[in-house]
Formats: sequence, C-alpha cells, structure tokens
Amino acid sequence: MGGLRELAASFVAPGPCGVSIRDRLGHLTPRDETVLRAVGEHQGALASRDLKAHCADGHDHSAQTWAARKRELTALSSSRIAGAITKATHDQWALARRGHAAHIQNLEAGITMLRHRLSLPVGAPGTKRAAGGYRSKGEWFRKSRRLAALKARHAAAVADWQAGRVRVVRGGRRLLNTRHHLTQAQLTEDQWRERWEAERWFIAADGESGKRFGNETIRVTPDGEVSIKLPGPLAHLANAQHGRYTLTSTVAFAHRGAEWADRITANRAVAYRIHLDTERARWYLTASWQRPAVKTIPLETARAQGMIGVDTNADHFAAYLLDRHGNPIGDPHRFPYDLSGSAGHRDAQIRHALTRLINWAVRAGVAAIGIEDLDFATEKTREKHGRRKRFRQLISGIPTGKLQARLVSMAAEHGLSIVAVDPAYTSQWGAQHWQKPLATPHRTLSRHDAAGIAIGRRALGYPVRRRTAPPPHDRSDRVGHRTVQARPGNRGREGTRPPTTDHAPGGVPPSGKRKREPSASKTVRDAPSTQQWVRDSLMPTG
Repeated sequence: MGGLRELAASFVAPGPCGVSIRDRLGHLTPRDETVLRAVGEHQGALASRDLKAHCADGHDHSAQTWAARKRELTALSSSRIAGAITKATHDQWALARRGHAAHIQNLEAGITMLRHRLSLPVGAPGTKRAAGGYRSKGEWFRKSRRLAALKARHAAAVADWQAGRVRVVRGGRRLLNTRHHLTQAQLTEDQWRERWEAERWFIAADGESGKRFGNETIRVTPDGEVSIKLPGPLAHLANAQHGRYTLTSTVAFAHRGAEWADRITANRAVAYRIHLDTERARWYLTASWQRPAVKTIPLETARAQGMIGVDTNADHFAAYLLDRHGNPIGDPHRFPYDLSGSAGHRDAQIRHALTRLINWAVRAGVAAIGIEDLDFATEKTREKHGRRKRFRQLISGIPTGKLQARLVSMAAEHGLSIVAVDPAYTSQWGAQHWQKPLATPHRTLSRHDAAGIAIGRRALGYPVRRRTAPPPHDRSDRVGHRTVQARPGNRGREGTRPPTTDHAPGGVPPSGKRKREPSASKTVRDAPSTQQWVRDSLMPTG
C-alpha cells in the first residue's frame, strides 16, 4: 500500500451560475439581413482593432488603457457598444492567457517524460505507473531530437508568457487553417470567405439592470419584437426613432421563456447576441443572464438518500444505484452515446445520454450523482503512449470538461447535486472487489459497472472494498473492528444473534413451564412465536 497515492476528498460540485437560451430569427427580409450584415461588419472591425491594441499592451494593460480604448471606440459607435467590445476583448485575451499557460504545462510534461525514458537503457521494460526505455537505438536517437525541439518550443513559449504576448485569431485558428485545405473541407473559396467573415462579426450587447427590458442596445419586448440601436456611422439605416432598427422577425423562447419574460418585465439585465449560421443560412438570437450564486448543499445531505455512481467511458456511462449504506441495488444501467461525427452530433449524443441518466436518478429517488473528477491532460501525451495511438485516441474521446459542466447544469434543474470523487483506482478496485460477487447466471457485470459501484461508494464516504482484512493474532478486536459497514457506536455489532425463543435451547423458562406440552400426535403444533428478527441496517449482510 506504500506505493498508492493519497486520495483527494470528495466534494459537491458548485451549481451553474448562468443561463443561455436561443431562438431563430425567421422570415427576415432582405433589408433586415443587409442591416445585420452591415452592423456585424462595422462592429467586428472595431473589435479586431481593439483586440490588437490590447494584445500590444501586454503587461502594461490597466484601467487607464482600458478607458482610453473605450473612449476611442465610443466615437465610432456608442458608449454601450464600446463597453461590450472592450469587455469581450478582455475576456478573449484572458482565455488566450489561460490556454498559453496550459500549453506550457503540456510541453513541460512532455519534456519530463522524454528525459525519463531517455535516461533508461534501451529495451528496459516499463511498469503500470512508469513507461520504460525505448526499443531501439534509432528510436532513442529520434526521441532525443524531439526533446531538443520541445525544449526550443518551451523556451519560446516561456519568453512570450513573460513578455505578456498572446496570439489570438478572431474567427478561430481552425477555420483560418481550413483556408489552406479547402479541398479536404469540401469548401469553395467563397464559402470559406463567408464563414470567415460571419465568425468575425460582432453583434452583441451586455445587459443593464434598470434599463427598459434589461438591455438598451439590443431590445427584445415581451411580445418578441427585436430592435437594435445602430452605431453612429450606420444611423441612416434606422427605421424607428432614436436611431433604432426594428426587425420584422419576432422571437419566442420555448425553453425558459417564462423565466426570460419575468426578467425583462422587471427590467433585469439580459445579454443578447445575434449570429449567422452559414451552413444553414439561418440567423439566431441568443439570450443569457447570470444567476445568483447558490450555496451547495452539505455533503452529508447529498448522501442521505443514497447515490448513483457513474463511470465515464469512451462510448457509454455505466451507472449503479447504491443505498445510503453503500450497498448496490438492482441491476446496472448503461447509457450509450456515439462521439463520432461533427461537434453538433457529439454534443447532442452527450445531452441525450445525460437526460436519460438524470431521469433515472429522479425515478430512483436519490439526491446526488457521484462522478469521477476526470482530467486526462497528462495522460494524452504522445511521449507517454507513443505507439499506443488507439489508446491515446480512446482517452481523448472521453468527454471531461464539457461533460462535467453540462451535467452540473442539467442536474441542477431537477434538484440533483453532483459529487465529484477522486478517480484513482476505481476501475481496478471495483473489478477486484465487486465484479465477481455480483455476477449471476442472469446478470453479467462488466468492469465498468463495478467501477460505478466503486465511484458511488467513494462518493458516499465508504471504502471501495466491502470488508477490511481480518484482524491479526486472533479473532478479537484488539487491532480494530472487522467490518467497515457497522459504526463503532452500534452496540452489538460483534454480538451473537439472539435465539429464536425467549430462553436458551434446551433450557427451562423462568416460569418453570414449557411452552409446548408433550403430545402423542406430531401433527398438532402450537401457534408460531410472535418474536421476529430485527436486523440492523448497518450490520454486515455477507
């Protein structure tokens, strides 16, 4: 046990802090689309200019430089539009910095692994926890060259980090690289150009509490009428008072529409964004707002009604229901999904699987779902699993960050909490202690199902294994209690079971009379005893 790492404590994941809904802007007139394209192109150019200025500031960015950029943009648009652009720029720059830091950590992990494997003799075998040496001298030489290349990349990345330099592509780096592979993407140059320009547009506005309907720039009435405050250079396109343009299309949010209507009726802040889906040639309006921070329930409260342990895999969720004492109930449940295809298809598959999981949890009557706190950032490197390409693809295919965020938000709508546990040894110990005992001729228990039990028990605060090792020396409790399911305060946890009658077998009751007189007939029997077994729910059952 000395080689095992220390397990992190389980915790209740915090709930969602925001809401986002979307509806289509249908039946737009050609003039509506012309105005939207003009607004998006104008404000997108301002956003690109502001992002360039912010990246040039680097570490010299301050509140004064932010205010100066906003004043410069206000003259070309409006104060509210300038505030929305500068805020979006700041968020995008901060995201790029976090990605830069993650890139440096990834390079450091690769350099460490290469140094370790190069230090071993050629052909040295590896273990489950550490990779071995390289198979041949040729591979050793190629990896030594790769180590030098990673060191050079790491030095350049660290220099950029220290200088405060980030590299951001408005529109997306992936779409930018697609320009050089139009044949593989099955796109023409005009189609790519349309997507590129649409991704760089900026038609968004932050909400303002106290203003009419919660937003002064993009206003949506309770009836679904959408109007936009045009920037100064485009004020001549207005078709309403005060430089506003009212679209002919209306929106009606089917999802959370009542909550959205309550907010705008009370003039509470709602942020809006209008974008064009070039593949479908459709315009969409997205509304979002923040929720007040809700304090998570205590961990003991989440465990009070049992737990559902969920093991996340590359193609399915393996779930098992456990009572509050850690005992598995019923049969395992599996919720498959397919992560091949487009991003939209993968996202829909995850939503569908999570919906079925949550519905089952509601029917089971539990208050929480236990899931592993997964992070494969250090396990996907080619330096650790160089030849095991299929294994690296398998790990990369398991949804982690997006899954956790979506599960927390969806579970919160049904009053369920998410308990995150340490993923260490769950599959190994689950298969060791639960797979074989629970398998029957009519029920096949997989390794993933057993891992779900291990995750659920860890979320409930119990060890994975059902019993601890017997105490040494003798059968007394000299070194501690034998089982892990009976609490120390449970009197009689080690006592013998009471007899079926009120006196010892073969003895005489205190009254001096037997309950049953001798009879010649063996078919006539007295009424059965009214005394029944009372089994403590915390006593071991096997």
